[in-house]
Amino acid sequence: MGSVPPFPHGRPLTKADLEAIPDDGHRYELVDGVLVMSPSPRPVHQRAVARLLELLGRSCPRWLEVLPAPVDVVLAEDTVLIPDVIVARREDFTDRALVGPPVLAVEVLSRSTRLVDLQLKRAKLAEAGCPHYWVVDPDEPSVRCFVRQDDQLVVRTTVVGTETAELDEPYPVQVSAQSLVSTYSQMYPA
Repeated sequence: MGSVPPFPHGRPLTKADLEAIPDDGHRYELVDGVLVMSPSPRPVHQRAVARLLELLGRSCPRWLEVLPAPVDVVLAEDTVLIPDVIVARREDFTDRALVGPPVLAVEVLSRSTRLVDLQLKRAKLAEAGCPHYWVVDPDEPSVRCFVRQDDQLVVRTTVVGTETAELDEPYPVQVSAQSLVSTYSQMYPA
């Protein structure tokens, strides 16, 4: 495995510095010029991501695209995030990244990323103009759906356990927190 190259001292890191990191299997993000690294996710995290891709992809309008991490979301020269799932306008993708905020960013919480996802990423996405942000908590389980209001992302809908919500933004979709995280044997006992 490669190692992170030495970075210049005395200045915030940039997108170019981030691109110089060799692919070593870790997820590196940049927030206001500060490097943030996340460990590999748990199986329940990946199960939720896979089910979100299926759920969001099923009714996604043709002018949007649903993609899983890792896809760089370039919000500024010194801020590059990697949400777990993004929905964005097809025209906003380059061959290397999504430039600008997605229409929807989704994070599946992990113990190690909880504060970053709930506070830091949410604030950065709101500042960049992201209109929708969902946070899935596999431990509860719950889905909190945030919408941009007055330059902040505020909770519009919370779905807990087996509750189901019919969401109409950013496009119509029906979501249940339990169905995102349960194993098939839990959902369909023999």
